[in-house]
Amino acid sequence: MPTGVRKGSESVAETQTATTKAKKPAKRTTKKRTLKRTLVVVESPAKAKTIEKYLGRKYMVRASMGHLRDLPKSQFGIDVEHDFAPKYINIRGKGDLIKALKKDAKQADKIYLASDPDREGEAIAWHLAYILGIDPASDCRIVFNEITKPAIQEAVKHPRGINLDQVDAQQARRMLDRIVGYKLSPLLWRKVRKGLSAGRVQSVTVKLICEREKEIQAFNSEEYWTVGAKLRHERSALIPAELVQVDGAKLALHNKQETEQVVAELTQQAPVVSAVKRTERRRKPSAPFTTSSLQQDAARKLGFTSRRTMMYAQQLYEGIELGHGGASGLITYMRTDSTRISTLAQDEARSFIETSYGAGYLPEKPNIYAAGKKAQDAHEAIRPTSVERTPASVEQYLTKEQFKLYSLIWQRFVASQMTPAVYDTVSVDIAAGPRFVLRAKGSTLKFAGFTAVYAGADVTKKEKDVVLPELNAGDSLKIEKTLPQQHFTEPPPRYNDASLVKALEELEIGRPSTYAPIIETIQARGYVQRVDKHFQPTELGFVVVDMLQEYFKTIVNVKFTAELENELDEIAEGKVEKNTLLRDFYGPFETDVEKADEAIGHVELPVEVSDVQCELCGRMMVVKQGRYGKFLACPGFPECRNTKPLLKDTGVKCPKCGGSIVERRSRRGRVFYGCKNYPDCDYTTWDTPLQEQCPECGAFLLKHHFKNGRTLQYCSNDACKTRIDNPINEELEKIRKRMEARKTAAEEKAAQKETEQ
Repeated sequence: MPTGVRKGSESVAETQTATTKAKKPAKRTTKKRTLKRTLVVVESPAKAKTIEKYLGRKYMVRASMGHLRDLPKSQFGIDVEHDFAPKYINIRGKGDLIKALKKDAKQADKIYLASDPDREGEAIAWHLAYILGIDPASDCRIVFNEITKPAIQEAVKHPRGINLDQVDAQQARRMLDRIVGYKLSPLLWRKVRKGLSAGRVQSVTVKLICEREKEIQAFNSEEYWTVGAKLRHERSALIPAELVQVDGAKLALHNKQETEQVVAELTQQAPVVSAVKRTERRRKPSAPFTTSSLQQDAARKLGFTSRRTMMYAQQLYEGIELGHGGASGLITYMRTDSTRISTLAQDEARSFIETSYGAGYLPEKPNIYAAGKKAQDAHEAIRPTSVERTPASVEQYLTKEQFKLYSLIWQRFVASQMTPAVYDTVSVDIAAGPRFVLRAKGSTLKFAGFTAVYAGADVTKKEKDVVLPELNAGDSLKIEKTLPQQHFTEPPPRYNDASLVKALEELEIGRPSTYAPIIETIQARGYVQRVDKHFQPTELGFVVVDMLQEYFKTIVNVKFTAELENELDEIAEGKVEKNTLLRDFYGPFETDVEKADEAIGHVELPVEVSDVQCELCGRMMVVKQGRYGKFLACPGFPECRNTKPLLKDTGVKCPKCGGSIVERRSRRGRVFYGCKNYPDCDYTTWDTPLQEQCPECGAFLLKHHFKNGRTLQYCSNDACKTRIDNPINEELEKIRKRMEARKTAAEEKAAQKETEQ
């Protein structure tokens, strides 16, 4: 049987081969060792990148991009009947991110949740724990006040459980806002117009702005006069003085006639120094920045809105690439109401001050600043993570805006740990006959103290040295000149970013982290517009506030809103139960909504009809209010959807084509001026055209507004003599270069966008 033999032969051959193979030395096999890794979840990618470098290969750092779960947008999302149980869903568009985080979590041996160290961050950690299947009570939460290597490594050594009281406080705030928004907004849709919305804190803020506007409208200006004088003692320089008393009473002049009579009699007198008072005044430095004071100072000194300030501060906190040194956080956490500074930071600052400025600038003991009564004091004040990292040393790595804000924070912190500035002051009372008393004041800086660092940035009004000659009681003076000046009392100013944040803080409306969102929201909803950096209510804002004031007094009540904020603080401290607050609020509020729905009829907003005809349907267009100001719209909406910008004529003719120069707004809402004949004529300017003419060449004048409030008027004609060999030209050239750079950047961006498309 050949076949069988063949099979047997093959079997023998296979056996021999296998035996031969077995005799060869076996290859050594090793199991692939898996590296145990810890997953750290932060909020932003920039922060993740920085922290991953600090922690090393055993850690993988991922970003949650903020909240991953929230109440649904399409429904109320709160089960009132079942003790206010919230219905949370995964936020639309974050499904892939959630899958990626779950995958990383499965591969990790340990998970740390490192969202921001505040209530919002605590709530984000709580939602992440639910998604990733982590016990909130386990040691899964780490927090840090600054993104530096020592701070991150120390935080990892001390994990803790999630603070459920802080989570409850965040949930209570979110649910209160949802109750107000989802109950009031439909009411506004039915009674006023579709698309409106109302908010718990935002409504109170709009009310403040409306009340200030009503004060301004009701204000009656009154005339008053002051009388200055220039005096001389023998051959001394002129001495500036002010008339302060007439017949023993404070000066009160109400019209030109009264003033002329006083001036006529004053010039006949022989002034004599009656008293000289010399004192030493010490001015202490301000505390390091809190969120509120940072927003206020950035608005006053840098011209930043609250949103811009917080955006740049977030970037500085999360980390900046510093050359070969890698990314590093430059400031501590920027949402804080505390002025407290760590001992380590104080010691570092004191060492830096003594080395850089000398022992005279260093106080005997560290300066300590008391926090406000309502301060939660959860974090340090805003300060640089290292005082040795001076603004000059990091300027090349920062954008212009980042550098300005970092400089402000660094200067304020260093100055806060320095000695006071010392001024020599002198006050001279001068008797001019039996009826009049004039007063001259002088002040000179004796010791710079903290102002050597802060360079006057801490001074509300610029303090300049006013040097008076040596004067003594009995010295005779001579009146060289009188300076009567007319004034009018002014209404209270409209709120700007700085003053509005200050008012919200003082009235305890909102908290540091909410100021910027509040201001952005009331503008986005069309209740308030920003005009020349000041907030002005729209007609819609007045209508909505008046309606809420009549039917929902608690919602727009400043005291009630402040008390509600305090109750949220008590929830965070474990003193009040979340659902107790919600129950106490919901019952009366629901009743008010039902009563208002029955009582309020349809509210007609006032319509301003323009003299511009719609070229599509022939109707006269009406003025509407949008996010960036007023515009023209066809009243035939929705049949006719024609809109166009509302052009405000400046009364100045275009130097290129002779057309009218009108006020326009950029895509970002910034005011600029351009020819009405655009696009046929491309004349534009950021500066305000004035109807005043240049005395030299007759061209119209332009007014440039600086961020510090200063203005500069100059001739629009580049070839005018007033523009040649004049120091003004240096500033104008800087302005021109900035404008050209912006124009070039915009053109390059547009070209790149076209290429990509």
